[in-house]
Amino acid sequence: MTYDLIIVGGGIGGSALAAVMARAGRKVLLLEKSAHYEDRVRGEWIAPWGVTETKRLGLYDLLMSAGGHHITDHVTYDESLAPADCEAAPLPLGIFAADVPGPLCLGHPHHCQTLYDAATAAGAETLRPVTIDIITLGNAPSVTFFHNGETRTARAPIVVGAEGRQSEVRAAASIPLHQDKPHHWFAGLLVENVPDVNPKRQTIGTEGNFGFLTFPQGNGRVRVYGGYALEEKGRFHGEGGAQRFLEAFRMACAPQNAALAEGTPAGPLFSYFNNDSWTDEPFAPGCVLIGDAAGWNDPINGLGLSITYRDVRMVSDILKETPAGQAPNFAPYAEERAERMRRLRFAGQLQASLDMEFGDAARERRRQYHERKAADPTLGMHGVAIMAGPENAPAEIFTEAHRARVLGLAPA
Repeated sequence: MTYDLIIVGGGIGGSALAAVMARAGRKVLLLEKSAHYEDRVRGEWIAPWGVTETKRLGLYDLLMSAGGHHITDHVTYDESLAPADCEAAPLPLGIFAADVPGPLCLGHPHHCQTLYDAATAAGAETLRPVTIDIITLGNAPSVTFFHNGETRTARAPIVVGAEGRQSEVRAAASIPLHQDKPHHWFAGLLVENVPDVNPKRQTIGTEGNFGFLTFPQGNGRVRVYGGYALEEKGRFHGEGGAQRFLEAFRMACAPQNAALAEGTPAGPLFSYFNNDSWTDEPFAPGCVLIGDAAGWNDPINGLGLSITYRDVRMVSDILKETPAGQAPNFAPYAEERAERMRRLRFAGQLQASLDMEFGDAARERRRQYHERKAADPTLGMHGVAIMAGPENAPAEIFTEAHRARVLGLAPA
């Protein structure tokens, strides 16, 4: 069992990479631990810059044929703003990337299965469910795993870790993972039977002790997220938690949210910390990491898929350009990713400070921010990093001086 590439993790990143490399003629083994993809309440929104990456990978048409749904405008609500004023001038989302009408949404389990099937069709050997026993890296990488009643060992020059936050490949490579402190709780739920919500409009807003985001999926389905303070850990736990969560969306500042509260939960309600994590170098001899295995951005930015698709594009380009028998040079990928994640970490911290902090001081900060931003749109430039890509925002946006300007703080 000798391959050009072994990919551990058959989610979106691993399956996308397997499909791309198999199409390029490489002998690929893709190992996925689950028998069926489940709704894990993440990874359904691709920012415009991430959509561009799917096009560069040759996967965009596949995602659209699988039911991809574009969102074309955005509205921000807040308890300090009149709803009619917020809705008077929606932000058009087709301005951030050439030939991209806006963010792309596709249900996560279906998204994974679509790419997994594409990898299989392209000629990759795809196995599931698989239990990983031993990962050996260095000069002679191999993966020993249990599948279909037997233990097998596969070898390849490179093992790719694409198995998410608890990456076994990362552990085998002894690559350190850094994390910042959680800022707030974040919960997500898929809601159906919501016919009265604009299917092309995403929204965000804050009122009282709750901040929300909504991303329509088409056909009356909406993925909703809500943020709340760390000390409210059990707010939506237990029986009736999903309905209590939806009731929190009823807000005077966003009247259209009433339709969400009257919708039907169509999946699990999951709560998790919002924080960032990163690796200094997402590679080691015999391996490279992509997606969450290499570190993740605060989910408030919603950029997990965009980050992953760029990882896949950069790593696949390096692998395809490396002559047979030579070790790939992943240093350019590591350098670009480190700066990308630094900028997105900064953007996420700003977004969390504005939208997911509660109480009188936070309310007044938001009021002043919206007032000042109306006169000086550059205060919202961190949004360009989120929508157009972090490299497309000026470098001075990612400085403490700019943070002080946005949050109305005294200069350091």
